Amino acid sequence: MINNKVLSIILGGGQGSRLHPLTEERSKPAVPIAGKYRLVDIPISNCINSDIKRIFVLTQFNSASLNRHIKNTYHFSFFSSAFVDVLAAEQTPKNKGWFQGTADAVRQSMHHFVRHDFEYALILSGDQLYQMDYDKMIAAHEAANAEISIATIPVNAKDATSFGIMKANDENVVTSFIEKPDASLLPDWTSEVSEEMKNEGRNYLASMGIYIFNRDLLIKLMEDETTIDFGKEIIPQTITEHITLSYQYEGYWTDIGNIDSFFEANIGLTDDIPKFNLYDKKKRIYTRARMLPTTKIAGTQLDKAVISEGCIISASKIERSVIGIRSRIGKESVVSNTYMMGTDAYETLLEIEEKQIKILKGIGERCFIKNAILDKNCRIGDDVTIEGGPHLENTETDTYAIKEGIVVIKKGATIPSGFKL
Repeated sequence: MINNKVLSIILGGGQGSRLHPLTEERSKPAVPIAGKYRLVDIPISNCINSDIKRIFVLTQFNSASLNRHIKNTYHFSFFSSAFVDVLAAEQTPKNKGWFQGTADAVRQSMHHFVRHDFEYALILSGDQLYQMDYDKMIAAHEAANAEISIATIPVNAKDATSFGIMKANDENVVTSFIEKPDASLLPDWTSEVSEEMKNEGRNYLASMGIYIFNRDLLIKLMEDETTIDFGKEIIPQTITEHITLSYQYEGYWTDIGNIDSFFEANIGLTDDIPKFNLYDKKKRIYTRARMLPTTKIAGTQLDKAVISEGCIISASKIERSVIGIRSRIGKESVVSNTYMMGTDAYETLLEIEEKQIKILKGIGERCFIKNAILDKNCRIGDDVTIEGGPHLENTETDTYAIKEGIVVIKKGATIPSGFKL
C-alpha cells in the first residue's frame, strides 16, 4: 500500500555545527545512531510504517555519505511509485545560493515536488528520535478540514522556554503562537492536555517541527520569497488566516540538536525499558542490510550493553554502552557510558601485515573509556585512558573534541598507546 495523497519532505538541516565534530565529514541525517542506523532512518521508517513511500530528503552539506546510504538501503519494486530521493541544494537560474532556512529549502525544491500528484505535504525534521503514526495525524487533519497541521508535544514550564509554544482551543485549533516565551509569560499559554500530561506538569504545547500543508496552500506560501523559515515566520504569520490544527503527540520524542542530547539518546537505549523502542514489530526502524557475521565475545562482563552485529570483543567489562557494527575491543579493556560507532570495514590479517598497521581500528588492550563517543573508524592504542566528565573544559584538537564533558574521538582518528585524558 502507498498513501498517494501524501508527499513526504524530510529536512536535513544546515551545517549541523551543534553536532560538530560528528558532522565534520557527513551531513546531520547521515550521523550513525544506535550502533547500526543513521538519523535519517528514523523519519523514513516512520513514513514507511505509515504507508507513505514517496519521500524526498533535502540536504546541502557533505551529502555524499547520505546519498550512498539511501541508495544502498531504500529499494522498492520497479512496478511501484515508491521512492526515497536526496535533493541537495542546487544552483538554478532562480536560485543562486544555499538553502537559507527550512522554508527556503522547500521553496528551492518545489519544482521537484509539483511534478507529483499529492494532496498533502508532510514536512519532517531529519534529526529527531521518535516513532509516530503519521496516518493518524493525516486523518485528524482531514477530519478538522485543516489547511495546516502541526504536531505538538506537551512540555513542562522549564522546557517551554526553549520551544515555539502553541495555544489551542477545545477543538485543537491553534489560536496563537509564541517563539521561546519568557517564563513570566507562561501562565497565559497553557492548553488543554490529557490527565496524564497534567499530572506530569506538561501543560504547554510545543511545536515538534512536524507539519502537514495542503498542496495548494504550500504552493501559495512558497511564492513569498521573504520568508525563509517555517517555525519562525510561516507558522506565526499564517495561523490566524488558515485553519491550523494542533495534533497532540504524547509518546517519546527528542530533538537531537547537540552532542549532549545525541549522547543521552544513544545511552538511553541501554535502559531496561528504553523510551525509544527498537523492538516494536509494528514500528520497525529500517536501515541498510549489511549481511554481517554474528558478534563474538570472550571473557567480557556485560551490563546494560547494546552490541551490534559483526563485533569481536575481548574486553573485561562493558557497561551502559552502545557498541556499533564491526567494533573490536581488546583484552582487559573497560568501556563505560560510551557510544562506540564501529567501523566501515574489517582489517584483514593480510592488510595488517602488508601495511604494518600498529594500531588497529577499535579499542586496544587495557584501555579505560568512559563518557565518550567514538566516531567511525577510530584507532585507540593500548593502555589508553579517556574519562569524560564535568571536570574537563570544552576544547578541540585534531583527533578529539570535548563538549559538555563528553569526549568525542573524531572519525578516523588515531589515539596513540599510553594516551591519558
